[in-house]
Amino acid sequence: MRILLVEDDKRLARLIERVLREERYTVDVAHDGESGLDLLLQGAYDVAVIDWMLPGRDGPSLCRAARAARLPTAILLLTARGQIEDKVLGFESGADDYLVKPFAFEELLARVRALSRRFNPQFGNDELRHGEIVLDLRSYTARRGTRRLDLTPTEWRLLEYLLRNAGQTLTRQQILDYVWSFEHDVQPQMVDVYISYLRRKLNAPGEADPIVTVRGIGYRLEAERA
Repeated sequence: MRILLVEDDKRLARLIERVLREERYTVDVAHDGESGLDLLLQGAYDVAVIDWMLPGRDGPSLCRAARAARLPTAILLLTARGQIEDKVLGFESGADDYLVKPFAFEELLARVRALSRRFNPQFGNDELRHGEIVLDLRSYTARRGTRRLDLTPTEWRLLEYLLRNAGQTLTRQQILDYVWSFEHDVQPQMVDVYISYLRRKLNAPGEADPIVTVRGIGYRLEAERA
């Protein structure tokens, strides 16, 4: 799941980013309203965690811009303002949830998970499915049609990330940040190596390759052709 964090307190932003990455979310960070708006309007985020008070544009203005653009992104507004009228203003600007500072990171994670389930029900399912490709998240098994796929843990995470973002072009760096999030000194070329490993296991003779190479950028999982 892709999360946008817009927070001008850089120390707090680093802490939130670390907590979210430990949950294996992909996180982009902006420290002011203008940069946050530029990222938000790309429309590539499942959840945006946005501080109310920001340099340039404030949080509610980002919420209004997202709703005017009809983005499907769920928005969690962070603020030190705890009065009822402030909460009402936040919700009326387009926020989906509201968290008052200071907060426990456990509560932040719970609210992010709740928003992801509400706006992208796939994240609450026991399996990920795309055409004939199925990942069973309970039994930790994968198959294409009736053929079982014997995947390594790294190949599993790679296929999971592609499935969760089917139809979206993912850069090598995005894939690297998700699949190898707890490892250091891993080069972007490793993504190409593991894509080739995954293709060998995913595609039997005569089967279409659902993984599309986007030259100079990364990869995308597309629907299989009939």
